[in-house]
Amino acid sequence: MAERILMKGNEAIAEAAIQAGCRHYFGYPITPQTEIAAYMAKKMPKIGGVFLQAESEIASINMVYGAAAAGMRVMTSSSSPGISLKGEGLSYIAGSDVPAFVVNVQRGGPGLGGIQPSQSDYFQSTKGGGHGDYRMIVLAPASVQEMASLTVKGFNLADKYSMLSMILADGTIGQMMEPISFEDVAVEHYPKPWALTGTEGKRKHNIVNSLYLNPEVLEQKNFERYEKYKAVEASEVLYETYMMDDAEIGVAAFGIAARVAKNAVAAARAEGIKAGLIRPITLWPFPKQVLRDAAEQVKAFVSVELNMGQMIEDIRLSTECKRPVTLCNRVGGMIPSPEQVLQSIHAAVKGGN
Repeated sequence: MAERILMKGNEAIAEAAIQAGCRHYFGYPITPQTEIAAYMAKKMPKIGGVFLQAESEIASINMVYGAAAAGMRVMTSSSSPGISLKGEGLSYIAGSDVPAFVVNVQRGGPGLGGIQPSQSDYFQSTKGGGHGDYRMIVLAPASVQEMASLTVKGFNLADKYSMLSMILADGTIGQMMEPISFEDVAVEHYPKPWALTGTEGKRKHNIVNSLYLNPEVLEQKNFERYEKYKAVEASEVLYETYMMDDAEIGVAAFGIAARVAKNAVAAARAEGIKAGLIRPITLWPFPKQVLRDAAEQVKAFVSVELNMGQMIEDIRLSTECKRPVTLCNRVGGMIPSPEQVLQSIHAAVKGGN
């Protein structure tokens, strides 16, 4: 039996990153993700890695850009307002087509907001985050074990497609402790012939750059990048379903909200209501086809979110508004209860009949 270790979600991310081959961490402390930086500060010097607390979030993301351009497995982590500050650097990294890994352990907003858990950065993460046309692979863990396994997955996917990947977690899972295993860590390696590693006089210089003053060249770069994104959408969608085989009410939720929603679905089933759960694990690429297929079966959807309604828009787009979609939510650091979600399921039953 695999050894299981009791760890915080944030610490699980840090240890999984190390096991995935990350040896460069640049960040800046902010609650509720500071344990990631603290763990890296202790571990990196012992394994020959680099930990650097930058003077700001802006500085740290540009350090990530530099290490990524050199072909290193590199990461940063922050929480909501800190990710906003990194937005410009994220766009530069995306525009240069180099792989990097970012963690956002969300807190309530907008503005400085609070330090309690939230999911209100869904739009920011799945629609880009910085300026210009680009995407990030966005992974949404719902357990401490997934904080670890999806971190390794995130590094692998970033290198496979030479693009940004992000863990979009929330403060609850970042702070909670659960037993986890690192037994099945599967690290993948991909060649990086474009990396700035020095020519030694044996080849032409590599150039990593996001500036293209010729509009035709810039247009072509964008078209090529989006062809790559199509390949990601075709191959890398991850999701989980629960009791959806005969469901008449489809509940959709990610992260900590999905754990609450799963209990509510079980309670609905105990009452004889045919409810089921769809949990997107990749928020981008979003499991559009799964929702589209479910819309042929269910009478209504309920989107459970820790925000004012963001994923609900992707549900409506995916299903082409074939079924009503209602929102069950709490914001500002509050979390919906299973009872609140169950009430929303009851309301959907009445509205769907």
